Amino acid sequence: MQSEFQKIFQEIQADPDNESFTKQGIKPLYYASSSARINIIGQAPGRIAQEKMKFWDDPSGDRLRTWLGVSRDVFYNSGMIAILPMDFYYPGKGKSGDLPPRKDFAKKWHPQLLKLMHDIQLTILVGAYATRRYLHLRYKDRLTDIVRNYQQYLPDYFPIVHPSPRNKIWEAKNPWFEEQVIPDLQRRIQIILNN
Repeated sequence: MQSEFQKIFQEIQADPDNESFTKQGIKPLYYASSSARINIIGQAPGRIAQEKMKFWDDPSGDRLRTWLGVSRDVFYNSGMIAILPMDFYYPGKGKSGDLPPRKDFAKKWHPQLLKLMHDIQLTILVGAYATRRYLHLRYKDRLTDIVRNYQQYLPDYFPIVHPSPRNKIWEAKNPWFEEQVIPDLQRRIQIILNN
């Protein structure tokens, strides 16, 4: 099984669409394992994540782990959590933050990796890019409404907002997120991890 994961990794690096990254020695950043039970899909690695080759090792990651109710050790070392962003490479800087993930990247590579992960019991969709892609939503659908109505996407998907500290204003305006959504997310995560 590991050889199949390795084969896909090599194919991603050899893909002409990723040639500019491969030439610079930049490797695709994602985590996939046959033992994974929870899959986290976000947008794309940030610059620091790409440099460190480690996801969510920042204040946003600390908040995400708090929301999930898991330790750093479980998050990084248990083998039970997969991380498949919408693009496996940092897309660069735009006018108002990082550029969006490349449009067809996830469509091309996610199915191949997911086919090897037979025990995924919950996919957490972090932010608008992942949510729109996996829930087949329109661009005008508001993430707030999607997250508020998260139960309609269960048991397969659990949409949440990005855990960036910049979203604290959003959380203050939407107290139901911390009061109702996060406890349910933590409960579901613990059931999956403990079974």
